[in-house]
Amino acid sequence: KALELVKSGATLLLLDVPQYTLIGIDTQVFSVGPAFKGIKMIPPGVHFVFYSSSTRDGKEFSPITGFFIDAGYSQVVVRMWDQQEERLIKVPEEEEERYRQAVRSFEFDKHLGPYDLSLYADWKRLSNYITKSTIERLEPIGGEITVTYEHGMLKNTCKSAMERVLDEQLRNSKFSSPAEKHPKRGCYYTPIPRIIKRKGIESEQLTSLNLDKASTELLETLLVKDYGGSEESLLGELQFAFIAFLMGQSLEAFMQWKSLVSLLLGCTEADKLIDPPSAIVSEDIPNKKETHY
Repeated sequence: KALELVKSGATLLLLDVPQYTLIGIDTQVFSVGPAFKGIKMIPPGVHFVFYSSSTRDGKEFSPITGFFIDAGYSQVVVRMWDQQEERLIKVPEEEEERYRQAVRSFEFDKHLGPYDLSLYADWKRLSNYITKSTIERLEPIGGEITVTYEHGMLKNTCKSAMERVLDEQLRNSKFSSPAEKHPKRGCYYTPIPRIIKRKGIESEQLTSLNLDKASTELLETLLVKDYGGSEESLLGELQFAFIAFLMGQSLEAFMQWKSLVSLLLGCTEADKLIDPPSAIVSEDIPNKKETHY
């Protein structure tokens, strides 16, 4: 299988990334050394790429920035480090094509770290409902998911005491970017109502519905109205948010994942509407594996 992936696997070419930067894909993390220029032998399909820039001594790191990709067979994805903005950016198409040809001619091969196939099964369990359409529907403008843009987006949401502390830390962080400078940089998650509002219903009945979470009816409505009747589409969003939170450390993603899980776990008939229910909560969350290169 490894030999097959040398030919058919995708390549993530990352140019000019400073030493000590942490680069991750799925559940794997690479510590950038002087020779590192990317990752090869990536199985085709959906992946989450994330990174954190470092100070020159490698002791302090910025908040994580991440993005999803849908890698095709033998595809070469090229990103270059922007020194001023300290982030990965796309390169012009003509320049990108030259790099693609160089990768396919194995000019960068010795500088590419291999994707650890022993961890791929863990990743598939976390992402098997995420499709290209899921990414296109949910990803923010520009594709980058990062907590540094999220303070302004979350100021009107209901948060727990711990979440308020995290939000306060984010607001005061030296890495935080004002939301007005980055209009709509958050993900396009589906709004999940907290309270069912229906005309002509008695208050006692409404209270009873909410105590019982009334989730069956709400879930049915969401499936039809927002997910086109596709439970796979809902599960894809659930996994997207979980990964953006777990790997990308996005607070916005955590809030969406929590809302969806609360809805599903509060629905007495969720197992009839969503199959398999095991997709709601992963039984085991894999640890990230760090590789120095």
